[in-house]
Amino acid sequence: MSGILSLTTYLPLVGVAAILIARGLARSEAAAAQSARWVALIATLATFALSVLLVAAFRPSVAGFQFNESFAWFGGLNYRMGVDGISVLFVLLTAFLMPLCVIASWRSVTNRVVEYMIAFLVLETLVIGVFCALDLLVFYLFFEGQLVPMFLIIGIWGGKNRVYAAFKFFLYTLLGSVLMLAAILAMISIAHTSSIPDLLAYHFSGSVQMWLWLAFFASFAVKLPMWPVHTWLPDAHVEAPTAGSVILAGILLKMGGYGFMRFSLPMFPDASHAFTPLVFALSVIAIVYTSLVAFRQDDMKKLIAYSSVAHMGFVTLGIFSGTLQGEQGALFQMLSHGLISGALFLCVGVVYDRMHTREIAFYGGLVSRMPIYAAVFMLFTMGNVGLPGTSGFVGEILTLTGTYGAATWPAIIAVTGVILSAVYALTLYRRVVFGQLINPALNAITDLASAEMLVFAPLIVGTLVLGFHPGYVFDITTGAAAHLTEAYRAAVGR
Repeated sequence: MSGILSLTTYLPLVGVAAILIARGLARSEAAAAQSARWVALIATLATFALSVLLVAAFRPSVAGFQFNESFAWFGGLNYRMGVDGISVLFVLLTAFLMPLCVIASWRSVTNRVVEYMIAFLVLETLVIGVFCALDLLVFYLFFEGQLVPMFLIIGIWGGKNRVYAAFKFFLYTLLGSVLMLAAILAMISIAHTSSIPDLLAYHFSGSVQMWLWLAFFASFAVKLPMWPVHTWLPDAHVEAPTAGSVILAGILLKMGGYGFMRFSLPMFPDASHAFTPLVFALSVIAIVYTSLVAFRQDDMKKLIAYSSVAHMGFVTLGIFSGTLQGEQGALFQMLSHGLISGALFLCVGVVYDRMHTREIAFYGGLVSRMPIYAAVFMLFTMGNVGLPGTSGFVGEILTLTGTYGAATWPAIIAVTGVILSAVYALTLYRRVVFGQLINPALNAITDLASAEMLVFAPLIVGTLVLGFHPGYVFDITTGAAAHLTEAYRAAVGR
């Protein structure tokens, strides 16, 4: 299957070209908008089909990179692509969520539809490229490039404070990435290569590792985001359109965790081991503090945004535990969170499209008017809490188990986050769905339409299938996760 990674990565750009051609041929702006919707849907579905073929052809028994592509690129850069058990499922997750975002935006986005669909297709190419790149400079181009379409999605199609939120998102992320670029250039000058596989085999000296680790940490901690550099996330979520929030929480946050697993642990093991207490401290603060902050929110989107920060705290605990259970749990948690958080933001979008407010106090008693919506919202709330049988449970229990094997007290403190998540998530559900329908404006609200169920159905299936059969994920990730863990533990003498 030579070239499948590049084909999967750049296929959305073919959709961009088709949208531009269709716009030139359209007789009206409305016709161009409708064409853009259909082309974007077809392009994202085709990309998803390719990602399914990619996963189907993936050989889990091989711990190294597969489907490798390499040739000289422009400006002296070497174009290298490949995936392993750590990255291949993120490609699938990205391609899975994108068509759902297009359908979710079908009627809610009516302004500059052509540009909106183009932004999402470009974003898909750049995000998939991040997970496939095997060259540091190519990785950085994809990693930084996705800031532009996301900045536009928030800044043009967001809420009333969209410009402030877009610039805050852009500047926070850019600042950390500038430090990473400096580290990348230093690594290339020291190792005389930008190949990620070669750099994984290269041993940097202890003092150099410390500085490189801190530079990469600055970028990935903001992207994840970790406390205390998380403040851009609630603003970005509140102002972003629904589909923008889905991609932001479902995919973009995972780049930070992916970066820690791809670069920090294997390339700078001594520094990672030295800074593990710092990461554990920041992680447990994020889990407890942002859970308490989430409980005090009046805006549904902001509550779920703070919930994402807390859940990413479990991810960093698992990654830096240096145990196989922790690495597997972190990978599973990121994949599960991509489904559940995306679905929760879609749940908020459903009622926002009808009532044009996300204030929790505005709602109440929706179960009497929207019973199907209430059932769907309940499922994903339970997944967010980590109920056994949902995908949320598997990731949390593995990260906590792995962390407990490496450090007892961080794991014990992190367990309180599970309790706190139940408090704020169930309180939100009770206030919005149960109780008396007092607000007369809600008498006219309608239940989920068929198009909305079409969006939720794959997310429901994914959440339950991964909850009952997590082996589907572990069969693919175990080889790469075990290789990472063994190499890390050997490097630090554990």
